[in-house]
Amino acid sequence: MALPTETVSTHRPRAAAGGFREIVPLALPVVLTQVSATAMGVVDSAMVGRLGPTELAAVGFSSVWIWTIISIFYGTASGVQTFVSQADGAGDPQSCGGWAWQGLYVLVPAVLIVVALIAAQVEGAVSLLGPSAEMQVAATAYIKSRIFGELGFIILMVLSSFFRGIGDTRTPLYVSLGANAVNAVLDYGLIFGELGLPRWGVAGAGVATAIGHWVAAATLFVAFRRRSIRRKFHTDPIAPSATRIRRFLRTGAPIGGQWCIGMTSFALFTTVVARMGDTSMAASQAFVMLLSLSFMQAVGISIASSTLVGRYVGAGNPEAVSRSFRSSLVLGAGLAGIVAVLFVTVPGALLRVFTDDSAVVALGRPLLLLGALFQFFDAFAIIAEGALRGAGDTRWPFLVETILGWGFFVPLAYTLGVVLEGGLTGAWIGGLIYIALLALVLVRRFQSGAWKRMRI
Repeated sequence: MALPTETVSTHRPRAAAGGFREIVPLALPVVLTQVSATAMGVVDSAMVGRLGPTELAAVGFSSVWIWTIISIFYGTASGVQTFVSQADGAGDPQSCGGWAWQGLYVLVPAVLIVVALIAAQVEGAVSLLGPSAEMQVAATAYIKSRIFGELGFIILMVLSSFFRGIGDTRTPLYVSLGANAVNAVLDYGLIFGELGLPRWGVAGAGVATAIGHWVAAATLFVAFRRRSIRRKFHTDPIAPSATRIRRFLRTGAPIGGQWCIGMTSFALFTTVVARMGDTSMAASQAFVMLLSLSFMQAVGISIASSTLVGRYVGAGNPEAVSRSFRSSLVLGAGLAGIVAVLFVTVPGALLRVFTDDSAVVALGRPLLLLGALFQFFDAFAIIAEGALRGAGDTRWPFLVETILGWGFFVPLAYTLGVVLEGGLTGAWIGGLIYIALLALVLVRRFQSGAWKRMRI
């Protein structure tokens, strides 16, 4: 039986090419996949939060730094989608599978080395970052138990990028749902010592996440090697190609750099918050988990936008490229509006999903009011970045992210939160100003049409 696909044909452009009838069916499974992926972190945080604010803070602190360190590889992996979507759009599906293999050849050994280094140096690194002594113990346990799952996750990222590049957004969704079920069951068992499993607390949450990542990677690899996909897209193993690897890195590495810069600035911001105390860090973690409900919707739309933009660039249809971008922005704004209503109307109920600590809930309430506006700008920035990535415009966004992330976001958040004593709310006001500026710059970049001159 053939794999379920959502392939979008661009070889015969229609008047509605790039409109809502294309973006919505393509984006919806990706949005659900991203929400499902986020649910893994939400489930970890919600269950660990029952152990106490320090444990919840430790999971948030650790997750941010793990993602930051490995994000350069995750971002680079997404470059596979650019090459696959443009090749498929140009009528060359047989080259698509080869791009996934080149991505695996580059990224798997690199991540293996980094993961081993993190595991060996985790205690000293966490201590250097300066959270409380109690948080250091919990964070170290969580990182050690989770870190080797990141190798499985990089395989998952490469293969997901392949499937999305060919327009199949359902298969990664089904895989993600299955992995989340595994994670949820193991979380319950390993955190609390239920279902006949040992009680490992915070470390149990890390083990559950790692196993979930490997289950997803193995399942998606089986789908990648299925007969129908193998025949059409040539997914049989091929030899590493220095030429293809160089091309892949020229486009993918700036995406990875952009992700790394963005996550590094956010990780430094998180470190500033962590030094305000465990309660502030716990409130910020609960807020970030709720914010991710909107963030992951935007990421899903961004991935769909990247697919359509790449396909129509490959097919030589710039009008459809622009229409795909506009449709994606409108869809993103609509979904962000729904989340904004929830943030404004029921902030207390949302925060109590993660903790019953009254001090944490009190600190989190004003953050959700900020978040109602923050996630609009965040959605525009994420979707614009995805559209630029699909067109092969990756170096310019990397430079912008570097300048604004390190030179503006972190200093502003520190000034408003610490120097001017605005506390947690002041720091997040700095984040709001930063994301609004980033969104404006990225949207204007795409509207300038610079992507029309890009060649990968």
